[in-house]
Amino acid sequence: MSKLPTPTPHNAAKPGDIAKTVLMPGDPLRAKFIAETYLEDVVCFNTVRNMFGYTGTYKGKKVSVMGGGMGMPSIGIYSYELFNFYDVDNIIRIGSAGGISDGVQLRDVVIGMGCSTDSNYAAQYKLPGTIAPVASFDLLRKAVEAAEKLNVKTVVGNVLSSDVFYNDNKDANDLWKKMGILCVEMEGAALYLNAARAKKNALCILTISDHLYTGEELSAEERQTSFREMMEVALEIA
Repeated sequence: MSKLPTPTPHNAAKPGDIAKTVLMPGDPLRAKFIAETYLEDVVCFNTVRNMFGYTGTYKGKKVSVMGGGMGMPSIGIYSYELFNFYDVDNIIRIGSAGGISDGVQLRDVVIGMGCSTDSNYAAQYKLPGTIAPVASFDLLRKAVEAAEKLNVKTVVGNVLSSDVFYNDNKDANDLWKKMGILCVEMEGAALYLNAARAKKNALCILTISDHLYTGEELSAEERQTSFREMMEVALEIA
């Protein structure tokens, strides 16, 4: 992993513009919302490809927030650059997920202890077996403790990071469900793998916005309210 000059082709930030901890929603407009709602003394460090990034302070601590896009190739690029070119130590993904397990409900905050995946992202490492992408235990423990203090219900366990949103295999969800998968999203495994390779820390904090088996889903207004709980847990541990 060689250091490349900054700015990069995807990030206009200069060295020192980005905090050691970055909150990373998929939606760049959610990054903008977090910066404007929770951070003080905010400075925008990136608008390249409209993937907004901001740095400010939360309760006196320097924190950055930046969009990561949809899917593992996208978050793979942004998180790699943050870890390896901008000396970021911690990335906390905050996103939505579709419930799979009967043990999760709408609005539940799921903390991804591990990210199973149908992606080939790890093939680049040429490992002599299959790696299990896992969260930073330190971040995970802090998130659970912060959620308890904020009275936010959390479920901790294995989530699925899928490359496919519209899956032609109609049995896929049933097969993952029987193995105890809590929910499905599309970025976590790449983030965890990048963190492992860079010897940095990563965590996925997800909100159940819909359930694949019950058919329930949150309205746009309900998502805004529910997602704030997830954001506040992440900010507390940033």
